[in-house]
Amino acid sequence: MTANITTFFTGFGLSAALIMAIGAQNLFVLRQGLRREHVGPIVFFCGCADAVLIVAGIVGVGAFLAALPGLTLFLALGGSAFLGWYGVSALLRMMSPGAMTVSEGAGVTLGRAIAAAAAFTFLNPHVYLDTVLLMGAAGSSQPVDLRPTFVLGAVSASFAWFTALGYGARLLVPLFSRPAAWRILDAFVGVTMLTLAGSLLVRVATT
Repeated sequence: MTANITTFFTGFGLSAALIMAIGAQNLFVLRQGLRREHVGPIVFFCGCADAVLIVAGIVGVGAFLAALPGLTLFLALGGSAFLGWYGVSALLRMMSPGAMTVSEGAGVTLGRAIAAAAAFTFLNPHVYLDTVLLMGAAGSSQPVDLRPTFVLGAVSASFAWFTALGYGARLLVPLFSRPAAWRILDAFVGVTMLTLAGSLLVRVATT
């Protein structure tokens, strides 16, 4: 019993430490939470995607990906292009004369929101280094009978974080009732996305 509890919190703690860092996926979930657009489906998708990646890492996909540098290069270039496009889009929104508010109705469709969440998840090479390789290595080091408990802890952390981020964002709605707050957020998102895109290109150039 003690071993199961310890293993659960090992998976939970490691997953939480990796996923809570500021990144493209988290910023997208936060923005959708502030907009109150398709929050439930996006939270569910991101949690399920993490679960798939964690399990894939433990069953050996991480080692397979590590042996294919060409695939890593493709993911890095594709991810950099996507992050760069999204970053520029955020900066253009920031400079737009149209005021954005939480209640503004011109939002994205569910399909486009899920597609964006999928791109932020699977076009980010860091997710394969962190979630697949690192979580996979940590999970594989557990005794075979405790690996399901490790996965349960890790997946629980993902769902808890995305739920808190997506639904907790509405606590900031009073702040984001002012267009200036949206401009600041879009500026932060734009700079962060472009920085991430640049870091991927630097990694490609130096490998």
